Amino acid sequence: MKFIAITLIVHRPDPVTEVLKPAHDRFREVLDNALLAEELGFDGFGVGERHERPFLSSSPTVVLSHVAALTRRIRLFTAVTTLSLLDPVRAFEDYATLDHLSEGRLDLIIGKGNGSAQRELFHVTPEDQWDRNAESYEVFRRIWRHDKVSVATRFRPPLTDAEVWPRPYQRPVRVWHGSATSKESVDLAARYGDPLFSANVTHPVEPYAELIRHYRERWEHYGHDPARIAIGAGTAGIHVAPTSQQALAAYRPVFEADRAFQEQNGLPVVFATPEDFVERSSALIGSPQQVIDKVHRYHDQFGHTALHVHADANGLTDTQHRDSLELFQSAVAPVLRKDIPDPPFPWGPVLPTEDAEKPFNEMPVTTS
Repeated sequence: MKFIAITLIVHRPDPVTEVLKPAHDRFREVLDNALLAEELGFDGFGVGERHERPFLSSSPTVVLSHVAALTRRIRLFTAVTTLSLLDPVRAFEDYATLDHLSEGRLDLIIGKGNGSAQRELFHVTPEDQWDRNAESYEVFRRIWRHDKVSVATRFRPPLTDAEVWPRPYQRPVRVWHGSATSKESVDLAARYGDPLFSANVTHPVEPYAELIRHYRERWEHYGHDPARIAIGAGTAGIHVAPTSQQALAAYRPVFEADRAFQEQNGLPVVFATPEDFVERSSALIGSPQQVIDKVHRYHDQFGHTALHVHADANGLTDTQHRDSLELFQSAVAPVLRKDIPDPPFPWGPVLPTEDAEKPFNEMPVTTS
């Protein structure tokens, strides 16, 4: 199993101390967390993309380029690239450049994105968001695979024998499809034979497990080898401590502050108490053995081979957060690496293949 630390670069007051760090300090914290993730042996570090409050993650390529310069081994993830909001040509240029600067350490997780404010900012409607996401991905993957591209598109000017530079380092970059609530993203991933990354954050396991079952069904429907399926899953929080009592006591004020924030902002409260959150959510809060057992329970439902945890302290002290990640890597990760296989592909740079030049079941992009 592979482990990825991610941040959405949330910028709001600390849920416990209520102190709001300056944006400059928040970015510095992200870089420090990336260095910590590499130091502790995480396999990947991810940065989200959001274009609305309270996030500072509108330019993941810029942040990841800085992370690439500071690190040497860890793979770099987007979590997620909101292709429904982006011009796929411009997105390709940014990510192909990042691919070179990182020596081929880039993986993308794409998705339509969430939030009405960022939709309005880019003049995208709920009715066309899924179509934009699918079209942008189709154009993006064609450009990544072919030196010249001609496509008739609905949502951007058509391309005729277009050459887009620089040509990428990886041929092609690996693209995961972020999945939260809808079968559209699941079907798009299965159609192209791409890996799936389940958000697995807001709700108990059942709705995410249902989408993953649908992904497996569609994967076989499109004629792919079931042995090549790769699934990742997120987690709702992390605090690993020597005992379950210590873990829950440290995380209780974080949970209570987050619940108060949800209530103040009219958000649904899914988990009523810290104990309920630990029991029914995907959060990894407890002793090392409790965390190992929970990941196994989720693996029984998902069959996932990659897992993301929060890179940010999110209300814990810096010492508590570092101690938690250190304990995760020393006492949890080795057991899970032994028990659960890695994804069915090399974790290093993607090398050119015949399939990269002839993508499976490529969709036509038309103006109709």
